[in-house]
Amino acid sequence: MLIPCPYCGLRDAHEFTYLGDATGVRPDPAAPDAAEEFYQYIYLRDNPAGEHAEWWYHGAGCRSWVKVVRDTNTHEIKSAEPAKSEKKL
Repeated sequence: MLIPCPYCGLRDAHEFTYLGDATGVRPDPAAPDAAEEFYQYIYLRDNPAGEHAEWWYHGAGCRSWVKVVRDTNTHEIKSAEPAKSEKKL
């Protein structure tokens, strides 16, 4: 699989480390039900088929985080953008 790094261009997936789902939102630790929310956030993950947003780290290249939208059935990369373009980062 080839991943289009926004800084380095098209690179082999072996240069990257997969972090996981880029759609999850970290629960508020001050919320009254924080323990249950964190349990679900950490352990109860979906395994979607089809288009999915993921975090990848380009450790063997520019050492940047990349948000990749990939089809999990075909591994076709739909888009890749720098993680710092996310508002929460």
